[in-house]
Amino acid sequence: MKALLTVAVDMEVPFFDVDSMGITWHGNYLKYFEVARCKLLEKIDYGYRQMMVSGYMWPIVDTQVKYVKPTLFEQKIRVEASLVEWENRLKIQYQIFDSASGERTTKGYSIQAAVEMQTKELCFETPLAFRERLTPYLEAQ
Repeated sequence: MKALLTVAVDMEVPFFDVDSMGITWHGNYLKYFEVARCKLLEKIDYGYRQMMVSGYMWPIVDTQVKYVKPTLFEQKIRVEASLVEWENRLKIQYQIFDSASGERTTKGYSIQAAVEMQTKELCFETPLAFRERLTPYLEAQ
């Protein structure tokens, strides 16, 4: 799937994210995905605050993580988030790379669906408030 937009975030695995063996605890990879997802949404000026102002919330309805190789305490990593679907739902793909070698350590995706805040109704198409923010990227393709 071709990405409409990709962002990358550089991080270092902190001590509080690892287990007693110095390996990143599996649940923290979703946290790293979230950091990159926030940067991706901020790039189009549709972060969580803007979502709420527009009248929509976007809960995660599905996630998947594939652990290719462990990351370790103090390892420098690059987390990439790519918007690959935006009609009817948001699908964001993630990849985590070791910064030094460029080797991929983790991959996955998340899917979010729009819910109208006032009615709590699931939207079956992407709201105009989000589509408008994608216009410059769609026109550039």
